[in-house]
Amino acid sequence: MQEIMQHFAVCHVDAPGQQEGANTFSTGYEYPSMDQLSETLPSILKHFGVIGMAVGAGAYILSKFALDHPAMVEGLVLININPCAEGWMDWAAHKISGWTHAMPDMIISHLFGKEEIQQNHDLIGRYRHHIVNDMNQYNLQLFVKSYNSRRDLEIERPVPGGHTNVRTLKCPALLVVGDSSPAVDVVVECNTKLDPTKTTLLKMADCGGLPQVDQPGKLTEAFKYFIQGMGYMPSASMTRLVRSRTASGSSVTSFDGNRSRSHTNEGRARAHTSDNQRRRSHTDNMDSSVDQAPKSTEVSC
Repeated sequence: MQEIMQHFAVCHVDAPGQQEGANTFSTGYEYPSMDQLSETLPSILKHFGVIGMAVGAGAYILSKFALDHPAMVEGLVLININPCAEGWMDWAAHKISGWTHAMPDMIISHLFGKEEIQQNHDLIGRYRHHIVNDMNQYNLQLFVKSYNSRRDLEIERPVPGGHTNVRTLKCPALLVVGDSSPAVDVVVECNTKLDPTKTTLLKMADCGGLPQVDQPGKLTEAFKYFIQGMGYMPSASMTRLVRSRTASGSSVTSFDGNRSRSHTNEGRARAHTSDNQRRRSHTDNMDSSVDQAPKSTEVSC
């Protein structure tokens, strides 16, 4: 990631009270909803053109922000995104889990699959230690309750020739999930609701609940492809990701595949802020295909 970070200004945002060593909120404190958390971002990010990256609840918050403020967001990398509200079955399962399991166990089962929990004891042990010893348990409980009370983002896939003002992400989006992640089904479902000309699903093989931990090298490579497709870092060295096919059988490309892609005219990418002028061209054609209907894009690695 060092190669990428030297070209961009990085802003890391913690949810209230979730940073290490946070003070405990007072009794009766009303923790902000996911909607309210998304509305705190404009004041933080108004000076930047944003390429956002987030995991789980953070991915939900960034997506809500992008839906409400599309002009402020240039691209999103969403890991384990779930755009849906919690259903009755999920609510009941969490209630029962809350009666029988401690908070760390609930979070571990949310982040990791059963096989990963049973086999990767070192990783699970490290995360359990982090949750128990580095995070404020009372504040964490408030955050989890807020996430479980989230609303459906109500995104809708645009239909060619249909209504142009459907609620969907207007920016390029890379959805990432491990093939054995407990979030794999909801991420695949999310992909079906987004604009296929702007969205790529990266399902990482032999990968558990946290791709940034299990496969950091491959995820970094995918991120480089993604931002290069937006016109940044044209000279970055790449290795090909494996081409795959969607379940529907539609044609699929890797990030350096059949898309017509432009590059910046400058010899190097500049820091990604509104104060810096950027020269970059846009793609002339998002996808060259025989069919006129948009194709979903899925990349395996």
